Amino acid sequence: MPRSLWNGVISFGMVSIPVGLSTVVQEKDLSFNQIHTVCGSRIKLQKYCPVCERVVENTELAKGYQYAKNQYVLLDDEDFEAVPVPTKHTISVLAFVKAEQIDPVYFDSSYYLEAGEAGKKPFALLAKALEEKQVSALGKIALRNKENLCVIRLANGELMLETLFWPDEIRKHEGQKVDDVKVDEKELKMALSLIELLEDDFHPENFKDEYREALLERIEAKAQGQELHEAPATPETKVIDLMEALKASVEAAKKNRPAKEKSG
Repeated sequence: MPRSLWNGVISFGMVSIPVGLSTVVQEKDLSFNQIHTVCGSRIKLQKYCPVCERVVENTELAKGYQYAKNQYVLLDDEDFEAVPVPTKHTISVLAFVKAEQIDPVYFDSSYYLEAGEAGKKPFALLAKALEEKQVSALGKIALRNKENLCVIRLANGELMLETLFWPDEIRKHEGQKVDDVKVDEKELKMALSLIELLEDDFHPENFKDEYREALLERIEAKAQGQELHEAPATPETKVIDLMEALKASVEAAKKNRPAKEKSG
């Protein structure tokens, strides 16, 4: 298991459970460097002080909070460690909630929870209790100089922690509401038929990042000096007959469904 990025306890009533957090996600984004096209050298990004007129080293830098124009309060690691909040080393369970009550828009990052040696029994007890009651534990945790709401949930027999955004971090959107547009009943029935044909269980292993694969192929081709093929042009957006488009979609889904069922 990866090294814990946070160690502390889950405070569950009068019970304290020593735990560690480790990351769940390992992103597969391709990494690129900036290259000077004139000489082919890799560009270096340097930190420059316009007053001293020189490049500065990391050892000369500090975090500064701007409280007035051109005025900053400097903070070091001791300042962050001294902030008087219990959630720096404690996940305080505040309530137990149904998972479906939490809108997905609040979810930020996922972490694995691992019990410390002395906390394996209470850790398992909490997991079993969450499973029996079909709830998740809502709490607070401080990570990376920020306090977050968080939720502890059971997933595939393991306890996981999800950090949540605060309500004031969710941007309000005054867009078009679906109820503002009248929907034709025949079109709705056809759309429901299409959904039923495409309805399936969630199997993420059946999907892959086609863009990354295609980009890697293009990189390899350029490295080998091979001929490159242009991507197909994006089809023009046209005004369509919605009902005809739905009918065509249903027919296509019916044709593809037998093959899909055989492969499943």
